[in-house]
Amino acid sequence: MRNNLFRFSALAAILLAGGRALLGQGTGQAAKPEPDVLVFTNGEKLIGHFEHSSGASITFKSDMAGEVTVDWSKVKEFHSSQKFAVIPKNVRLGKNIDSSKIPQGTLSLNEQKLVVTPAPQGPAQTVPVGDAAHIVDQATFQHDALHNPGFLKGWTGAVAAGASLVEATQTSHSFSGSIGLVRAVPPEDWLEPRNRTIIDYSQSYGKVSQPGTPTVKTDIIHADVERDEYFTSRVYGFGQAAWDHNFSQGLDLQQSYGGGIGWTAYKTDNQELDFKGSIDYIKQAFAAGPNDIPPAETKNLIGAIFGETYHRNFAHGIVLTEGLSITPAFNDPSAYSALGNVTLSLPLYKHFNLAFGAIDSYLNNPPVGFKKNSFQFTAALAYSIP
Repeated sequence: MRNNLFRFSALAAILLAGGRALLGQGTGQAAKPEPDVLVFTNGEKLIGHFEHSSGASITFKSDMAGEVTVDWSKVKEFHSSQKFAVIPKNVRLGKNIDSSKIPQGTLSLNEQKLVVTPAPQGPAQTVPVGDAAHIVDQATFQHDALHNPGFLKGWTGAVAAGASLVEATQTSHSFSGSIGLVRAVPPEDWLEPRNRTIIDYSQSYGKVSQPGTPTVKTDIIHADVERDEYFTSRVYGFGQAAWDHNFSQGLDLQQSYGGGIGWTAYKTDNQELDFKGSIDYIKQAFAAGPNDIPPAETKNLIGAIFGETYHRNFAHGIVLTEGLSITPAFNDPSAYSALGNVTLSLPLYKHFNLAFGAIDSYLNNPPVGFKKNSFQFTAALAYSIP
C-alpha cells in the first residue's frame, strides 16, 4: 500500500511539473523578434523597426535615433524577419481584392530591388523600389484590406471646449464647443476609398447682463451630417443634412437637405482639397426682431450648395482645416447665404491640442434690425480622437 502510494505521489509530481512546464511554455511571452537592419549608401547603419513605406520614402523607428523618414535612394541594404505586404503601383485595392496579387512575406532590399519571401520554402518575388506604391505590415494589410469594420469602429476627429466668466458691474459668461467626427472606410490611405461619414456640431453661447439694462445674448448653433459613397478614388456621390440657429442674425432655424457630387481635386499624404456641388431643399424660419418687430415670413427654398474643403497636416502635429460654401436659391434670388470657416490645431500634450478657429456666416435676407454678417473667433482646448 505504501509502495503504491509512493509511486502514485511520484507520478503525480512528475505530471504536475510537466504540466507547469507546458503551461508556462504556452502562456509565456513570445520570443522578441529580431530587429530590422537598415544600411545607408554611406555605410551608416540603423537597427530598429521598419514601420511603413509610401512612394519613394521609408519610415523607420530606430532604438537610438527615434522615428526617421528617408528616401529609398539613400538605402543600400535592408533586412527584416517581419512579414510585410508590398502593394505595387499598378494594383488597385478596391472592394474586391485579390490578395494573391500582393507580394507578402519577409522583406529585404538589394540594389534597389525588394525581395519578398512568403515562406522559408516558398519562391521569392522581386519588386523594384520604384514600382512599390506602399509597404505595410502583413497583419495590417490582412485586417484593413480584407475586412469591413463595424459602424462603431474607425471614427476619428476632435472634441473642443472653451469658456469665460466675468463677475463685476457687468456679469458675463460665454461657452463654445465643437465635435467633429469622420469615419472613412477603409481607414488606410493605401486602399481605394469606399465610403465616408462626417458629423459636425458646434455651439457658441454667451450672455452679458447689467442692472437697469437689457440682457445681451449670443446663441449660435450649427450641426451637419454627410455620407459619401465613392464611384472612383476621386469622385463620389453624397447626401447631406444641416441645421443652423443664429440668434445674432434673427435666424430661428435653417434646415437644408440634399445631395450631389464631390471631387477630390488634390490629395497627398499631408493634404487634401475637395470640391462639392449639391441640390438642396432649404427651410428658413426667423425669430422676432428687436422692439417687438414680428418675425419674417418662413421661406421654403430650392437651391444649390457649392463648396470646397481643404485639410493640411504640417510638421510637429500642426493641422489646418478650411471650408467655404455658397448657397444660392433658385426660387428666391435674394435669399442666398454663405459660410466660411478655418481652424488651426497646435499640439500640447499627447492627444490634447490648442485650437484656434474662425467662422464667418453671411445671410442676405435677415429680419429687420439684424445684420447680414456674423463673425466669431474661438480659442479652445481640444482632444483628438485617434
